[in-house]
Amino acid sequence: MKKSFLEAVKSRRTCYSITKESPLTDDKITEIITEAVKHTPSAFNSQSSRVVLLFGKQHDRLWEIVKDELRKIVPADKFGATEDKVNNTFKCGYASVLFFEDMNVIKGLQEQFPSYKDAFPMFSDHSAGMLQHVVWTALSDEGLGASLQHYNPVIDNAVKSEWKLPESWRLIAQMPFGKPSAPAGDKEFMPISERLKIFK
Repeated sequence: MKKSFLEAVKSRRTCYSITKESPLTDDKITEIITEAVKHTPSAFNSQSSRVVLLFGKQHDRLWEIVKDELRKIVPADKFGATEDKVNNTFKCGYASVLFFEDMNVIKGLQEQFPSYKDAFPMFSDHSAGMLQHVVWTALSDEGLGASLQHYNPVIDNAVKSEWKLPESWRLIAQMPFGKPSAPAGDKEFMPISERLKIFK
């Protein structure tokens, strides 16, 4: 990495101004995503996270699906603003990462360890969140800007149908990314004393 681990964590920001360019090759991006998926921890080493990486026309198709599905629920007189946001903030990027959790894995763990049955969906969300952060930070550290979007469950069925994904895959989030065309906005922080308690 170009930065230390904590420097990379600090530098990761939500970036909405992205372009269809990348400082990395598709192979390098794929390598980063592969290592993140392989090495991000999961409860009981369940490895329940699943990822779909979309380049080029496949990336564009995702955001057309988003618009198609939103058009069904957004009033016609307000859809122009929605379409502009999708086109100029997400579709304008280089590629997208789709994050899923395989619910068959979760169900299997619930059957194997019934004492933790109610906790496994939460454990799954923990793993998913860690993976999203690892991918986001790794891409940022290589000079890519990204944001995390949640158009699920509105797009779930259409996405599974388009890429013929297993029914057991639960869509968690979408991450469009590309070369930043503007810096991220300022970020405000709550007093750390309200978020961190230390006892000795």
